[in-house]
Amino acid sequence: MIRIVSLTEAGQKLAEQIGDFLPESCLWHKPSPFTERVQSAFVNGDALVLICATGIAVRTLAPVLKNKHQDPPVLVLDERGQFVIPLLSGHEGGANEWGDQVAEFLGAQLVSTTAKPYLKPKYTIGMGCERDCPISDIKVLLEDCLQQASLKMDQIQSINSIDIKADEVGLIELAKQLDKPFYTWNKQQLVSVESLLSSKSDYVYSVVGVYGVAESAALYSAQNITGQAPELVLTKQKNAKATCAIARSFPQI
Repeated sequence: MIRIVSLTEAGQKLAEQIGDFLPESCLWHKPSPFTERVQSAFVNGDALVLICATGIAVRTLAPVLKNKHQDPPVLVLDERGQFVIPLLSGHEGGANEWGDQVAEFLGAQLVSTTAKPYLKPKYTIGMGCERDCPISDIKVLLEDCLQQASLKMDQIQSINSIDIKADEVGLIELAKQLDKPFYTWNKQQLVSVESLLSSKSDYVYSVVGVYGVAESAALYSAQNITGQAPELVLTKQKNAKATCAIARSFPQI
């Protein structure tokens, strides 16, 4: 969920404008009690667009911050919509990329203070699934993951899996429908990014020789594109028959 929070009448008008760009968002104007509701949304993992002073945002969220891997992305905007500041989870949560998209929509200035602010990341999808998994199960999961990561399909470079899935009809057809290349990688290649996995499954290792297919495939593919260290944007998500993860890497300066 994306929550756009405004405190002034001018801010509310800007929130409505941004809401048109982010149709999956929810508008909160002068939520009460402000601190409790914003903190609760943040703790629940909601991405936040706060149209208020940066100081208000910092003081409100400081007590509930965890770390860059768990905190959801937060953007701060002035009520005139002149500046967009990725305040939290710039790289890991995608706030930098998300802020760039919002700034471009508004014709605003992106104010990014994290490393590599002007490099466009390369995003990759990693997927695993049961044999003969229906394409509908795979597609629904992928769409949900893109929404969680605040990404669109046209930002994705490729769909990836382990080599034993090279003939998996559902994955092949999905990539074809989305007009994305489908790559598979062997276990020696996937093992090279093992240290970057968010979790390790002994069961998966016993079956295919790696501790996680979706995360490993996404990470290795992202690394393969730029030659730079990859990172997970979205850790492994799953439904009854499939798994999905999203990774990225930044081109070398």
